[in-house]
Amino acid sequence: MCWYLVPLFLGFIFNCASAFTTFYSHRLGERGGKLVTIVLRDVAGIPVWAIGYGMAVITTSPTLFEPTLISLILAWLFVLTGGVIIISGLISLRWRAAAPSVQDTLVVQGLYAQIRHPLYSGMILELVGLFLWIPTLSVLVACILGVLWVMIQARLEEMDLVERLPAYKDYMQRVPRFVPRLRQ
Repeated sequence: MCWYLVPLFLGFIFNCASAFTTFYSHRLGERGGKLVTIVLRDVAGIPVWAIGYGMAVITTSPTLFEPTLISLILAWLFVLTGGVIIISGLISLRWRAAAPSVQDTLVVQGLYAQIRHPLYSGMILELVGLFLWIPTLSVLVACILGVLWVMIQARLEEMDLVERLPAYKDYMQRVPRFVPRLRQ
């Protein structure tokens, strides 16, 4: 069965709802807006969709190809590279990642000088790695849905960031969303 889709979609919905820090802050004050965002993203969103991925991994599902040594090495390279990118992005953002606020400042150094959403770029790499590691239909579906969610989530967050951080609009013009430019 596709029961893994329930927590996956619920987590994605909670995460998408967390993208509106400015809206919540205008309605509930800065502290209330920050709290709503934290609960939606860090308490309800990320843990719930992570459970969905775990369920997709253990779901009995057709294997789409037999993993080889090369696909497993690539899988781990994607997962590790994605993890390094995510950790580097989190270090640059510090608390802004877990607890966005209308008082935040724009981060434009480190990975953020090259791409606007390194956390999501890292997640996309990790999803590719997950599928190469466990190439089942359920994992493929979960990973495709995850990439689509990342695209939507990034757009929703950018709508909020343009409101919270006026300099973000110019930043969007200069810096690509997920993949760095090869030539500057």
